[in-house]
Amino acid sequence: MKRFIAIVAFIQVFAPGMVKADEGMWLPALIEKLNINEMKKEGCSLNAEEIYSINHSSLKDAVVALDHGSCTAELISAEGLLLTNHHCGFGEIQEHSTVDHDYLKDGFWAKTKNDELPNPGKSASFMIRFEDVSENILPELNDQMTGDERSKKVRELASKIEKEAIKDTHYEARVQSLYDGNKYYLFVYETFRDIRLVGAPPQSMGKFGGETDNWMWPRHTADFSIFRIYCGKDGKPASYSQDNVPFKPKKHLPISLKGYQMDDFAMVLGYPGRTNRYQTSYGIENTMKVTNPIRIQVRAEKQRIMKEFMTTSPKARIMYAAKFAGSSNYYKYSIGQNKGLENLNVIEKKRELENRFTQWANADEQRKAKYGEALNLISSAYKDIDSKVASEYMSETMLRGPEIFTFAYRTRSLYDLLKSDKKTERLSKASQRVKDGLDEFFKDYDPATDQKISAGLFHIYQENVAPQYHPPFFNEVKSKYKNNFEKYTKELYARSIFGSRERLAKFFEDPKAKVLEKDPIFQVAFEIFQMRSQIGEETGKTDEALAKGNRLFVGGLMEMEAGKTFYPDANSSMRLTYGTVGDYIPRDGVKYNHFTTLEGYTEKEIPGDYEFDVPAKLKQLYAAKDYGRYADADGSLHTCFTTNNDITGGNSGSPVLNGKGELIGIAFDGNWEAMSGDVAYENELQKCINVDIRFVLWTIDKMGGAQNLLDEMTIVN
Repeated sequence: MKRFIAIVAFIQVFAPGMVKADEGMWLPALIEKLNINEMKKEGCSLNAEEIYSINHSSLKDAVVALDHGSCTAELISAEGLLLTNHHCGFGEIQEHSTVDHDYLKDGFWAKTKNDELPNPGKSASFMIRFEDVSENILPELNDQMTGDERSKKVRELASKIEKEAIKDTHYEARVQSLYDGNKYYLFVYETFRDIRLVGAPPQSMGKFGGETDNWMWPRHTADFSIFRIYCGKDGKPASYSQDNVPFKPKKHLPISLKGYQMDDFAMVLGYPGRTNRYQTSYGIENTMKVTNPIRIQVRAEKQRIMKEFMTTSPKARIMYAAKFAGSSNYYKYSIGQNKGLENLNVIEKKRELENRFTQWANADEQRKAKYGEALNLISSAYKDIDSKVASEYMSETMLRGPEIFTFAYRTRSLYDLLKSDKKTERLSKASQRVKDGLDEFFKDYDPATDQKISAGLFHIYQENVAPQYHPPFFNEVKSKYKNNFEKYTKELYARSIFGSRERLAKFFEDPKAKVLEKDPIFQVAFEIFQMRSQIGEETGKTDEALAKGNRLFVGGLMEMEAGKTFYPDANSSMRLTYGTVGDYIPRDGVKYNHFTTLEGYTEKEIPGDYEFDVPAKLKQLYAAKDYGRYADADGSLHTCFTTNNDITGGNSGSPVLNGKGELIGIAFDGNWEAMSGDVAYENELQKCINVDIRFVLWTIDKMGGAQNLLDEMTIVN
């Protein structure tokens, strides 16, 4: 592996001085140079090689990216047992649930490996190695290049580096830009594709508190689920097969029953998705005034319609459970983020930094020539507000809103072939691709609910988006239906082959281009995606200026604050964060303890309530104080605890480790008072909310009776 230059770490944007230990999403390969001494002062007894090594087993080998970074999971046995959050496995739990076998309601525990359930499409990726390849890319770029020329050259060079990195192996490689294009890094992964569901508590425990408690503290929830990695008999990744065997990892995490105390060291390894800590005031203003309000408005209406359907029957609840959860998570996040950004006066603080940057750049002619246009490029990119509003509404109301139009557009390639290609093999493959997805799509799809969502969201789009961005079918709704979207969509769904599984299946018996040409849903889908392309072309006109402006701004900051270290924004690559266990004071007169106990379940209980119902067995065990070996030294059963680790989306399911590298918890959330954290870290308020690993083991043991799983684990006292 080539040696690389570690110009990495963090810029403290709002105040001078060195960054505190709890802030920063650090690249594990660089902690030897940047962090290990500080970590040891905080209580870490491991050396850097024990955390990240490419020659020996290390902690990095026990942590995986689920589904290419949507969540994180950790290995907890020598037989490939994976631990992650309940909400990370929610889709799979829902997919396997029926009215007769309601795993959402009742939980699921595989008592033998034969009982474990396959999940097509789910994956677990290990990071094999990391390398700085900036020297192979940056010298080939220059400021005279257009944005397209620069991107094309980066892709060309990156492709060559990736191919060379993996050669004839089964590994995958990705070259990713960090620091807004000022550095480039190679990440090599091994991805396993046979991931089976092993265990999950009932939703009344795994999602206790529901959307009400989401992003909140104090918290009481067993937010965990268990999977297992399977592989071919040669130990390499393989597609699902009954002949596959449990994966034997290089490393799995020991589990500690010792618990934690205030100020104890804690570190998190995981795959955080996306932060924008270097975003300018212009970008934050756009988030606060455009992105978040639109998301809040549209999702509120969509969730209202879904919830109305979900209350009609147990089957309806199961069908839309995962969809509702997916929509509501960032609906509430957006509300909290806007409040946090406003309360912390983030825009004004960013402007102060930008003023300092401008003064610094203008103080030297060479700097002015290089960086002087950065902020002007960025500000100009946000001036075309109409197209940005249209883009956000298009995404929320039509692409993430009703499901049928995106599904119908999948037949576009088939339509093109039916019109122009007489090669039966290609036609057959195109047809089969859509047919193969029919069962999966219609299993959890209610046409009447989707039609109501279409009507409601189309109306929102019409009312809020400039007319030049309205798809053509809006004219028909206006002239023929007098803007009655409910009436229009009812007829649309009734007349289309996409309105039911039966009609669509019949179409595939003898597919014809004319049928699709005349089909109203296919035509609407076609118009939606055409308008999406048109809007994309308009917003794309400013993307080049924005990308260049951001690159120059971040590069200039790194030069302006040359005495500081910089960490890169999260980008779904592995990161390490470290800090301590602790409580916090969110506002005057309020202080939150750093842990919660099982007693909180009974205190919050609302019998029969969707969010706060408590299982009878849990209440019995609580009444008997039957905590077994999982009780804390204080005699109570701790459920959740807080640390000041720096995390974001994608970190869900990440292991929380003590100074010895033992598992003490699973990260699953952040706190409401610091929802601005993806843009601006607030040292005094930012908290990482974690499930206590002892509560996880207690649930597996006392609630699930899955001793077979406990027997696999390495549990230390």
